[in-house]
Amino acid sequence: MTIRNTAQSIVDVIPTVRQPKKHVSFSQKIKWTVAILGLYFVMTNIPIFGLATNGGADAFGQFRSILAGGQGSILQLGIMPIVTASIVLQILTGTNVLKLDMNDPRDQNFFQGLRRALIYIMVFVNGFPIIFAGDFLPASTQVASSFGVSITAIQAIMFIQIAFGGIFLYYLDEVVTKWGVGSGLGLFIIAGVSQRFVGGLFSQVIPGWISIASGQEAISFSRDTLNMLLLGNGYIIPVITTVIIFSVIVYAESTRVEIPVSNTRVGNKGNYKIKLIYASVLPIILVRAVQANVQFLGQGISGYLGSNMPAWLGQYSADGQVFGGLFYYLTPIFTPEDWMWWLGFTSAEPLQIALRILVDLGFMVVGGALFAVFWVKTTNRDAEAVAQQLHASNMAIPGFRRDSNQMSKVLDRYIPYVTIVGGALIGLLAVTTNMMGTIGAVNGTGLLLAVSITYQIYEEIAEEIATSALSGKIGLD
Repeated sequence: MTIRNTAQSIVDVIPTVRQPKKHVSFSQKIKWTVAILGLYFVMTNIPIFGLATNGGADAFGQFRSILAGGQGSILQLGIMPIVTASIVLQILTGTNVLKLDMNDPRDQNFFQGLRRALIYIMVFVNGFPIIFAGDFLPASTQVASSFGVSITAIQAIMFIQIAFGGIFLYYLDEVVTKWGVGSGLGLFIIAGVSQRFVGGLFSQVIPGWISIASGQEAISFSRDTLNMLLLGNGYIIPVITTVIIFSVIVYAESTRVEIPVSNTRVGNKGNYKIKLIYASVLPIILVRAVQANVQFLGQGISGYLGSNMPAWLGQYSADGQVFGGLFYYLTPIFTPEDWMWWLGFTSAEPLQIALRILVDLGFMVVGGALFAVFWVKTTNRDAEAVAQQLHASNMAIPGFRRDSNQMSKVLDRYIPYVTIVGGALIGLLAVTTNMMGTIGAVNGTGLLLAVSITYQIYEEIAEEIATSALSGKIGLD
């Protein structure tokens, strides 16, 4: 038996959500999506049994808004195992270490099976250190003593809970992707970001404006007042940044190249649309997940070595914040307070800040473009795969011979370049938005992802409604 057959026999036993056997009506898709969203919110509010009252530090820190889930809940891991598994497979297939023909249904099924298996593995890889290393989720000594068991036993029970949550969230994602609207990952990111955005708007921005308008905040011509208006209770820069990023993303999502196509059998004409953000925003989630794993590794090493950790590798404060060493420079810029030294927000030297910004830009721009290329290849959206799909649908590009190789050459003029430019652009926007700050406890990347994913869901809903209207099946199951 070959290695491929052995691996196939293993992945085949892992449960999966079946594909619908017939078309799922729009009303049914909405019902599934709303139900899964409600279940997600419920699970983020179910606390982990055995957790100490102090709760510990969030292992994902500022990455929490894009990794979904909830600190101290059974969805502690969020979508981290899912995106980490996707990162591994993207790299393996993108570098041809794992040689699969994504146009072959058998290879497609094998790829999805490997992904499921890797998610199970990543639940353990991501979850085990959170429970058993550092101070991320400390076990309650009181619970241990009341049940007459050791702390290790309570930690094992806690791990089982977050492992269940991580695996269950994957299946919720599968249900939404196959039976609902959009994808589960996108839905969960929107849910987490929206909670923080609305909370920030009503608990910070609006009360801040009211206090300024009512005279509770004294206005004078000083640096402190300027800081307060721009980034404090006035929230001028975060509000402006939020409006700008919303406008830019909507514009970028609607910018596209349209290649005319026609059906050679019935003569229908249309356009194949290549959007500027052709690879969607998933590549940026993957890049940020790589950064989150790097920071998680640094925190784990710090917790294990303590004061024996080499200064060049990383220097951490008592509350787990990195302020020096290699891991400091690998930490993304999250807020204006991370780099606006002239306003007294940080004690870091300008050269340190500049180097940290450059590293973050390198990660996001280069990584965004690279993962965009990998993603397009593994999802059958590269020029060759699209040409074969159009050819199989009896479509042709007017003025060119009806041949998949010829169509591939035409599409190859646009898809590779748009993929790279779009991935790099999203990476640049993510860093810029983080630097300027946004409303609430939402970092710029989270807001960018939420706006882009919401727009994509809007387009999908609009297409579903249009299709249903043409077929006269609106509201029918």
